[in-house]
Amino acid sequence: MGRVTDRVVAEGGQPVVRPTLSLGLSCDHRALDGARAARFLETLAAWVEEPLALLD
Repeated sequence: MGRVTDRVVAEGGQPVVRPTLSLGLSCDHRALDGARAARFLETLAAWVEEPLALLD
């Protein structure tokens, strides 16, 4: 996990500065399929973006 940094992203077709966080995952493909690892990162990112969703 990196630190939060300001980055330019597209929002509504316009460039805006937003805080972003880089997440990375290392896995052994002999033990874990890369697609499953990617789904895990997508889920983790969703939880970080919307923590109240964990309460549903």
